[in-house]
Amino acid sequence: MTEKNIPSDLFVPYKVDDSESEKIAAPKYSYWGSVFKRFFSSKTAIIMLIVFSFVVVMSIVHPIISGYNHMNIANINDKSKWFLRPSLAHPFGTDDVGRDLFSLVWSGARTSLFIAFTATVIEIVIGVIVGMFWGFSKKVDVVMIEVYNIIANVPFTLIVMVLSFALGAGVWQLIFALSCTNWIFTAYFIRVQVMIIRDREYNLASKNLGSSTSKIIKNNILPYLISVLVTIISRDVPSFISYEVFLGYIGVGLTEEVASLGRVVQQSSKFMQSAPYLFVIPVFVTALISVSLYIVGQTLADASDPRNHMI
Repeated sequence: MTEKNIPSDLFVPYKVDDSESEKIAAPKYSYWGSVFKRFFSSKTAIIMLIVFSFVVVMSIVHPIISGYNHMNIANINDKSKWFLRPSLAHPFGTDDVGRDLFSLVWSGARTSLFIAFTATVIEIVIGVIVGMFWGFSKKVDVVMIEVYNIIANVPFTLIVMVLSFALGAGVWQLIFALSCTNWIFTAYFIRVQVMIIRDREYNLASKNLGSSTSKIIKNNILPYLISVLVTIISRDVPSFISYEVFLGYIGVGLTEEVASLGRVVQQSSKFMQSAPYLFVIPVFVTALISVSLYIVGQTLADASDPRNHMI
């Protein structure tokens, strides 16, 4: 067959594209997509997330809808309303003055969650900022390590109790007492993590190329600490709730005008034998918040660690 007789449709010219060599054969990777994929692969974490979300929604929505005021003791003279066992009308029963425990618990949970989350945010913001520069600057390290040694040798519970007595009872006073010194433990933990990362080759290269310390911290170090921060949050929120309950139990931190889980537990403790549900239910709700948040936080921390991601 001569060249003239070859059909033109047998051969198609191939166009060479130099950009094809730049394409990567690896699948597309999304950090947060991988985080949520790994998190939602845990059935336990999903169940605990649903439980915690339910508690948060109930603590916010129920007091607003019901307009409940725990200082309203209209049934104090009606003994038929006292110590009613849990029923459809009163799911958690009533207390010694006829107040609905269901409404009282959710009103208290709202206050406890607000205190815990606010104190945690303050602690994380101050602790991360101080810890970053503490771990990156040797001059700051010399000063801060002495401050840490002083504060760390005083029991945290004692500090909170002294500040609560000195400042008086109140929500913001308690938040200040909880976050006043606890931030330094977060800062110290962040300092250690920064010291591990700061001398890696890419950080030294960035520094030699003229990048500022704040830019290196923001772009090169902070992204590696996401899982660490999630771990701290999952640890501190339940811890602050426990502190609030403990302080409320011993009658410190909040006034009687403020409903909180600690106050509910403290007021119900004297009925542990005669009406145990008054004590058991608020304690169970407190434990439910702490356990569910801890499991969700730890699972999210593991999922946010890039070393656990499979591409």
